[in-house]
Amino acid sequence: MILDGKVPSGPLEQKWENHVHDSRLINPANKRKFRIIVVGTGLAGASAAASLGELGFNVDVFCYQDSSRRAHSIAAQGGINAAKNYRNDGDSVFRLFHDTIKGGDFRAREANVYRLAQLSGNIIDQCVAQGVPFARDYAGYLDTRSFGGALVQRTFYARGQTGQQLLLGAYQALSRQIRDGKVQVHTRTEMVDLVLVQGEAKGIIVRDMVSGGLSAHAGDCVVLATGGYSNVYYLSTNAKGCNVTAAFRAYKKGALFANPCYTQIHPTCIPASGHYQSKLTLMSESLRNDGRIWAPGGKGDKRPPSEIPDAERDYYLERKYPTYGNLAPRDIASRAAKEACDEGRGVGATGRGVYLDFAESIQRLGKAAIEERYGNLFEMYERITGEDGYSTPMRIYPAPHYTMGGLWVDYNLQSNLPGLFVIGEANFSDHGANRLGASALMQGLADGYFVLPNTIGTYLAGTSPGAVQKDRDEFQAGMAEAGDRVARLLSINGRKTVDDFHRELGHIMWEDVGMARSEESLKRALAEIPKLRSEFWESVKVPGEAADFNQELEKALRLADFLEFGELLALDALHRDESCGGHFRVEHQTEEGEALRHDDKFSFVAAWEYKGNGKAPEMHREPLTFENVKLAVRSYK
Repeated sequence: MILDGKVPSGPLEQKWENHVHDSRLINPANKRKFRIIVVGTGLAGASAAASLGELGFNVDVFCYQDSSRRAHSIAAQGGINAAKNYRNDGDSVFRLFHDTIKGGDFRAREANVYRLAQLSGNIIDQCVAQGVPFARDYAGYLDTRSFGGALVQRTFYARGQTGQQLLLGAYQALSRQIRDGKVQVHTRTEMVDLVLVQGEAKGIIVRDMVSGGLSAHAGDCVVLATGGYSNVYYLSTNAKGCNVTAAFRAYKKGALFANPCYTQIHPTCIPASGHYQSKLTLMSESLRNDGRIWAPGGKGDKRPPSEIPDAERDYYLERKYPTYGNLAPRDIASRAAKEACDEGRGVGATGRGVYLDFAESIQRLGKAAIEERYGNLFEMYERITGEDGYSTPMRIYPAPHYTMGGLWVDYNLQSNLPGLFVIGEANFSDHGANRLGASALMQGLADGYFVLPNTIGTYLAGTSPGAVQKDRDEFQAGMAEAGDRVARLLSINGRKTVDDFHRELGHIMWEDVGMARSEESLKRALAEIPKLRSEFWESVKVPGEAADFNQELEKALRLADFLEFGELLALDALHRDESCGGHFRVEHQTEEGEALRHDDKFSFVAAWEYKGNGKAPEMHREPLTFENVKLAVRSYK
């Protein structure tokens, strides 16, 4: 199957405006007849639910947290990109578009990325109007700073709490709609399956995480805003609850999963410290504005950093990429850190770390200036490590972070399943093989505030509101299937915990499908994951009851999907016999160790179709064409 992304015709800069003009509309009186299900209340989900409610639709929004304010978007620290050009440093919509396409190693759809750049300025205006406390300069104008992969300062920020402040803005907008009765929020509920009626998405099955009860919810369409899947690696920067289940359940009902091998390893994380550690902590990429990254120049140098003179330090990003220096894109900076550690020049007890040093910036700007910009990040680092980042360099190492793959969507953000829309990190659409820093918040809010509200009407206008109710057989079958999965997990009564299995899966994924991948390692993962999955279904121990608050059962349900999804991720990585962005195949690299693409063979989106239990998935392609940027070897030197 050759997939149609439904990209509008015409000049790139006019596609979105023309598409909005040509989209079908629903009059206000009729909007009140439709009910939309939104799953997830992070930046994408909260902004979408609030915007749809404001338009007059009835919205049911679901989250597994006790409040939508606790969505993982709150963890985003550094900033949000927008082409406002307040700095007058040469930025523009086209430059943001070009940086994003290049940063994704030319593996994203041009039209979607340009639309994202076009809408970026609207996001800032929207959030300022909501009262988001962006940083301001001495004159009172909104301040910006640099992020990786760009030579202009286009990143708007609120200290190291940008995600939190943006989420509070979206939450305020959502709360207004809850008050007005247009949005009903269902907290502590987790989606466990998607319901299709005659091939169209019309509802979901959820589990009440307090009582354990299963329930069905019907709507006129379903919007997934459920984030990414980095927790397939067990240790990641994601919150422990982040999972792939909603997207994977949709995949098993026929939604195509696109580019699952595109996973991002963030270079600026606190190194792992022990076998039983449960997650990793991100230190914002914004720290690379003023922190210099280095490793000892010689192997096995165990001296404290203060005793290593400057001449014996290797500021490797500044050496290898002098144009961008410490602000090289994430995939490049991560591989460079791994290379230094693989050479025996890593620091810390494990040897898996490099330094992020603020001494030069503190000397140049003063400690107070650094504290004003990043104070909460330094406090967080000290609480976790017991070390003062002002007086001694921070230790950092790459870790799984964001995922560029996700459910396939067209230009309308609709999946191949009619009525199933996917927004934010849960879809594949905007970042290609590598996401530039500060672009996640941009995409989530663009999708929720501006794109989806303008595209969802075309689908709804062709349907009859309220035509599907939850008493249909499809909903009862979904409830029964979900109940059977729960019962099966509780009946195993094995000898190993869910975390034991998840940790083993994470080890396989990190070692064989992590920063560096090879045909050998991927085939090894594809052999080991099915064995681990079989053992899981024979030997996992899930205590407690179904009809109760049961966190081990929650984890088991999520891990069951991760154990299948990990195999799909590895299969996609094996099939993509090239290196691009975060997908680095060691067989395909330049003489200088950079990613080597094969545009003649792999300039396409790989979208996988589930074919049934025990059967190999089938890959479909969406060709990528580049009419407005020139395909080139990505260079940041």
